[in-house]
Amino acid sequence: MPNLFLPSQLQTNVLVWGLVTHVVADWFLQTDWMARHKSNLRHPAGWVHSGIHTACLLWLLPWHLALLVGVSHLLIDTRIPLRWWMGVVKGIPPASPVYDDLVIWMDQMLHVIVLVIVVLLFV
Repeated sequence: MPNLFLPSQLQTNVLVWGLVTHVVADWFLQTDWMARHKSNLRHPAGWVHSGIHTACLLWLLPWHLALLVGVSHLLIDTRIPLRWWMGVVKGIPPASPVYDDLVIWMDQMLHVIVLVIVVLLFV
């Protein structure tokens, strides 16, 4: 079992480059079409967007870990876990003036948490 409180140099490097990769895929390479439609699993936009994440991570992670992060990205982007978290845990209703901003930042934090977990447990 890896020591989660003392990551190796390899884990640190992979995590740093994974975060850079995430920013590039989620902000630089994401089109308006993807952003508007990615929450609907029946629309190809979310699949294309998560495919870009998976492809970008292939230079850092084995294919099965890149795919795991890509699929988790797809599911987080449906906003279902975020709406649940905002309502049940944080108690913030959708009508709140800060709701949309918090959803964006919670979305990013969930993506980063998944990347950290994958790197610490499997790299």
